[in-house]
Amino acid sequence: MFDPLDTALTRLLGCRYPIVQTAMGWVATPPLVIATSEAGAFGFLAAGVMTPAEVRDGIAAVRKGTAKPFGINFHMFQPGAAEIVEIIIQNADQVRAVSFGRGPDAKMIARFKDAGIICMPTVGAVKHAQKMVQLGVDAVTVQGGEGGGHTGSVASTILLPQVLDAVKVPVVAAGGFGDGRGLAAALAFGAVGIAMGTRFLMTQESAPPAHIKARYVKAGTDDIVVSTKVDGLPQRMIRNKLLDRIEAEHGLGIWKRGMESGLAMKKQSGASFGDLFKAAQGMRSHGGLTIAQAMTAAAAPMMIQKAVVEGDADNGLMATGLVAGRLTDLPTCQELIQSIMSEARERIAALTGATVVSGAA
Repeated sequence: MFDPLDTALTRLLGCRYPIVQTAMGWVATPPLVIATSEAGAFGFLAAGVMTPAEVRDGIAAVRKGTAKPFGINFHMFQPGAAEIVEIIIQNADQVRAVSFGRGPDAKMIARFKDAGIICMPTVGAVKHAQKMVQLGVDAVTVQGGEGGGHTGSVASTILLPQVLDAVKVPVVAAGGFGDGRGLAAALAFGAVGIAMGTRFLMTQESAPPAHIKARYVKAGTDDIVVSTKVDGLPQRMIRNKLLDRIEAEHGLGIWKRGMESGLAMKKQSGASFGDLFKAAQGMRSHGGLTIAQAMTAAAAPMMIQKAVVEGDADNGLMATGLVAGRLTDLPTCQELIQSIMSEARERIAALTGATVVSGAA
């Protein structure tokens, strides 16, 4: 029997359900990836904020906790990127996919593909999706403007069909998704599944302290704003005291914050000043940023760490998708994924008038 929830995504990634847990820095740690994968979805480990040694340890921890395939997110401008690539390839027997927003060229993508690793970047514009396909990627995740962290201005309901019309690889929908209705809608558009960050952050197994997750539960849509002052690019976050201070910054204040965050990143990662400057320069050339903005962009994860790791809700940044404004619970990954699958099947059955097979759900 035909199962509409057995898609090209589940076959490509080797997962049970067409649901991807995205790689949120300091949030998508091994326990969340393990819980996601064991529940039948596909989890990505957030290696973009890790040193090579931490990536190696993180992969080992996930492998110890699950035999299911999982993915790694990284970017080529982070310190130790070349070594991280080698670590990923060494674990190609279980690391099924890599995701990235910027960096890898056609040669690097070919290396991953030769190792049997799926390349599935996240894009926020049609031209970026087309460029990634030209470079040889296997699939793309399309994040509409509702998404958290760095985001665009085009809503998922507009961007998703634009990209679907523009490329011929499997497309995963992201930005504003959080339940089975969203999954059914994404499939109706022609996507092969959904990717969710904030919804997985708001689970029992995600890394942030309980009182930080409570702030996400409490936040309404009016508490969630987009700022361009953090690093010059639009980012969606929960409004708090730090964000208000950043919004009021001018001139030297931006440089001061960039240097402070850069020093914190140097201490955390062990990177040299040269490594940090190289990362900033890479982001500058890639995104058209000023050097001050690039410095803050390279070090922005440290401000996120302040909230989601250290638990400082006033002096750290809390990246979030707009969907947090309507989410009111903190389920386990198992509960979340099962509820999404049940609701998606109900919606599809209601629309088609047909009996939808339950598959393994």
